[in-house]
Amino acid sequence: MPLLPFHHPDLVEAGCDEAGRGCLAGPVFAAAVILPKDFRHPLLNDSKQLSENQRDVLREIIEKEALAWSVAQVDAPEIDRINILKASFLAMHRALENLAQQPEFILVDGNRFYKYAAVPHLCVVKGDGKYAAIAAASILAKTWRDEFMLRLHAEFPHYNWHSNKGYPTEAHREAIRQHGITPYHRRSFQLLPEGEQLELF
Repeated sequence: MPLLPFHHPDLVEAGCDEAGRGCLAGPVFAAAVILPKDFRHPLLNDSKQLSENQRDVLREIIEKEALAWSVAQVDAPEIDRINILKASFLAMHRALENLAQQPEFILVDGNRFYKYAAVPHLCVVKGDGKYAAIAAASILAKTWRDEFMLRLHAEFPHYNWHSNKGYPTEAHREAIRQHGITPYHRRSFQLLPEGEQLELF
């Protein structure tokens, strides 16, 4: 099923999505994208349905052709302080604030959102597979976060962040058992399965 171009074609509409919400380490990233009214691309889809190469190709196209785009993040200590749900919304708000052009309507992936300024919004479950602007935002959030985790991997190679990107794989958890945690780990998350002790250092 093709992606819908807009919900309100007569308004300046931004799509918003986040990446990294379920990770044990690293920031949560969010992107906001305003696409031109005539924007179309056959590859554009939910970032999770695309290969890494396809996402990289689309990222370049989106960043070049979007009317406005922005990517923002909230790091692990802040996630621990305010919780991951609020951190996801905060990252989206930061991305929206940084847009070169402010939207008149916001499409948000998911079922909840904190109102941004006085701009009306619509939450869309699995919206990254329904609306082009949300799909574009999902691609920017994912590719920017993956790139960031590659840089962290160079600093802490034991955790295999180049491949797991901070998600709770068994290899990631085994590295936590062996090496403890880093400043990039989310201490408020269950880093090891229930019943396993972890010295936080």
